[in-house]
Amino acid sequence: MRRQELSSLLIISLGFLSLLLGRSDFRPLKATNLETIRLQPQWQSAWIIRLSAADPEAEAIVQQYIDSLSGGGLSTSDQGVWVQTGNYPIAKHQQSRPLSAASLTKIATTLAALTTWGPDYQFETLVGSSGPLENGVLRGNLVVKGSGDPFFVWEEAISLGNALQQLGIQQIKGNLVIIGEFAMNFETDPIKAGELLRQGLNAQLWPPEAWTQYGTLPINTAQPKIQISGSIIVQPPETIGQVSTWLIRHQSLSLAALLKAMNIYSNNAMSEMMAAQVGGPRAVMSKAIELADVPPSEIRLINGSGLGEENQISPRAVVKMLVALQRSLKPHGLNVADLLPVAGQDLGTLIYRQLPTHAALKTGSLAQVSSLAGVFPTRDRGLVWFSIINRGGDIEGLRAKQDKLLNTLQQHWGAASSLPTGLTPTLRLNQGPHRLGEPKRNQKFRNEGKRVEG
Repeated sequence: MRRQELSSLLIISLGFLSLLLGRSDFRPLKATNLETIRLQPQWQSAWIIRLSAADPEAEAIVQQYIDSLSGGGLSTSDQGVWVQTGNYPIAKHQQSRPLSAASLTKIATTLAALTTWGPDYQFETLVGSSGPLENGVLRGNLVVKGSGDPFFVWEEAISLGNALQQLGIQQIKGNLVIIGEFAMNFETDPIKAGELLRQGLNAQLWPPEAWTQYGTLPINTAQPKIQISGSIIVQPPETIGQVSTWLIRHQSLSLAALLKAMNIYSNNAMSEMMAAQVGGPRAVMSKAIELADVPPSEIRLINGSGLGEENQISPRAVVKMLVALQRSLKPHGLNVADLLPVAGQDLGTLIYRQLPTHAALKTGSLAQVSSLAGVFPTRDRGLVWFSIINRGGDIEGLRAKQDKLLNTLQQHWGAASSLPTGLTPTLRLNQGPHRLGEPKRNQKFRNEGKRVEG
């Protein structure tokens, strides 16, 4: 209908309404006054878009899924689902009720860490000495000052050992002194972490696991053989003054790569270390509420990993955090597929799962909880965001039903003919600059003799 015809119709309607109300002073409006009104935006209002996004068949698919759980003896009140395309829900069940989310908690930790430091941030581990180096023998302590690198593993220790040997160090007569937040192989106890580092620096002490990881490094990678005569000692940060010479500044993988590794393997130790440095579970929760516009009543966290049923998040809040994560990554040329495991590409917790190809996902499991959330591409609806939280004893059975639900939805909307830019990963863990044991991340100090404040 043309704008002029619509204006005339509106005039007639107003006149008729005036007569019904018994008004005698009705004066017709001039059509020319309505020509300046922009009518098109009214057809783009939120309720019209929401109505056009409705999909009864998709709702029926989700309802059949809930019915199948109920038919298996599970309480429907303990099951939650949220599916949305664009900004509007397509199907939902118990969407605002906080449920035990297991490792979906790591999505909150990921969002908090990313927005605290940025994807390029690197944790630093400083290595110095308290005595002179004479003919390959360090006559003093080797001091390691950590700053919370959550992914310092065998490959990193081997690389660090080779960097120290290149400085001429073969033997340390003193102790291995640990200062600050240093963890190795996800062992956060500083004494145990220090003992692992002692082994990593000396191939003669390597356990089978270290040899296995050494095999993943580039061919001809040297095998360090630095002998430490003394003990593992932990000292407070204020004792940093004992360092006479700083030797190596070891930088971690980028934060984006660390988060990718954390989520691929759903590593609890890494997520706990990340959450602790952000400020703890309360800080993680606060950031999620603010950045994702999550109602405070829909998220309750006691840690950053998801261990324990007290970590509870609503299905809707999970998706809000995923969308916020996507939004935060976009300015950096990244997307959620760069931080979450991708079906058909990354193994980890997705191994043996039958999931839509190219879906970026996060899994969660406890003794009585199975959860899954993420995004997958479709032909008809573009990116589909979802979260599923189930409670029940048959974890493998729940996983199979989740996989079937996602595949049914993808079949309903059709598989995407090409991978959209918003879900194309650019970060490949353990490749290029994101490779564990990369020697370039060990930087020799050029200001030898200067102190680094604690």
